[in-house]
Amino acid sequence: MAIFAMDWIGVVLTGLGTLFLIGELLVNMRGIFGLIGIGLMTVYFSAYLETGSFIMMLIIYLVGILLIIIDGKVVNDGTLATIGLASMLVAVALAAPNIFAGMYAAIGVMVGGASSFLFLKVFKRRDMWSKITLKDQLTKDKGYNSLNQNYKQLLDQQGVTLSDLRPVGTVRINHTNYSAISNAEWIPKDSAIKVVHVDGTKILVEKNDNEHSITHGS
Repeated sequence: MAIFAMDWIGVVLTGLGTLFLIGELLVNMRGIFGLIGIGLMTVYFSAYLETGSFIMMLIIYLVGILLIIIDGKVVNDGTLATIGLASMLVAVALAAPNIFAGMYAAIGVMVGGASSFLFLKVFKRRDMWSKITLKDQLTKDKGYNSLNQNYKQLLDQQGVTLSDLRPVGTVRINHTNYSAISNAEWIPKDSAIKVVHVDGTKILVEKNDNEHSITHGS
């Protein structure tokens, strides 16, 4: 088709494809976004590659998304997420017919991935990024009342991130380190934060834009 001869079409296909695939991971759309995303990426790869090559590049692209998921759920240090993003960019760039089309496609992946977080403002968030340890609730009948009380006292307290929150990480509040989770927001290391909700030992924080970054002694 003549439209695939235009370099800019790559930014549309990869942008929308990545938008819906990442969006499927963030919000609960019962697989609809996932199907749309895979469909768009299949169109992109199949338009420029033979069957064998297109399947290989599609797999590399999807493996990149899988690595991002693993980093967010298990490792949480950014290494696998970086490798995953690189895999996605390499896959779409190599599939493109020329360097300019490849640049458009790579830009589409980055813009689509970043834009997918806008779905959180419209649809119900998927609780897939919370680690099991953060879901544990310690109740009075289990003898953890004092620990719960200590955590409840953290509400509205300010602190600083000791690691990037993507969205799970480590924060320091009143000279003590805690595991915390942001509300699907990626908060960089050394950012000022505020505790907005405590549920058992689950600490939910948000970036405190009213404060400058706090030192680790906070």
